[in-house]
Amino acid sequence: MEFPAHLATMPLHAITEIHGEPGLTARFRLEIAGFDEAARARLTDALDLAAHLHRDDRRVREPYLNHLLRVAIRMLHHYQVRDVDVIVAGLLHDAVEDHPAELAAAGLAAAVEPGADVRSAALATLAERFGPRVARLVAAVTNPVYDDSRDRHEQYREHVAASLDREPWARVIKISDFTDNGVGVVYSVGPKVPTWAAKYRPLVPVLRELVTRPDTPLSAAVKQHILGQLDLAEERFSAILDPQPI
Repeated sequence: MEFPAHLATMPLHAITEIHGEPGLTARFRLEIAGFDEAARARLTDALDLAAHLHRDDRRVREPYLNHLLRVAIRMLHHYQVRDVDVIVAGLLHDAVEDHPAELAAAGLAAAVEPGADVRSAALATLAERFGPRVARLVAAVTNPVYDDSRDRHEQYREHVAASLDREPWARVIKISDFTDNGVGVVYSVGPKVPTWAAKYRPLVPVLRELVTRPDTPLSAAVKQHILGQLDLAEERFSAILDPQPI
């Protein structure tokens, strides 16, 4: 499939709508072309694993892999992240939450740790394949198993604030994930739109505080860009959830 010369400058959701998963994959490969051979191999391995694990997953109107690619590309292009571990963790940030048993079965660690819970075994597989730092970053952005007696949105907000407090690079992954889900909520359709808006809206002040911390490893210009995206997310949440004057 041929893509336009300006693929490298197209907005990510425009690539999604026009060229789909092949276009996003091509854009990802353009973004990592400047990395050395070993780094490109690790990033390609992570993409291949994400594609395999999420091969049957859908995200409303699109393959789930599109979301993972946009999270990674956003960090590469808009956040100027060159830390390979962080990009690998971005591609695999939902693997433990969504496919722990399959991921655990793919590694040797599950056999080494008898009795370990499936999520721990899945994280051990990531540590085997990509290193302990990648596993730690994925763990930080993996949602907990929720207590059914409490509000899920409140638990989600508490988890994000607590887990990202001690993992500055995990903040970067979560912010890209949030941008795709929150700012991108207007690209979705159906009853999940207000549900997602209600889930993600309370995270705006939490992420705003986290991104402006001195230890968040992003440049001042990138932080300002992200703050603008958080403002845009709040505008869109308000349009979805708040009564509008006629």
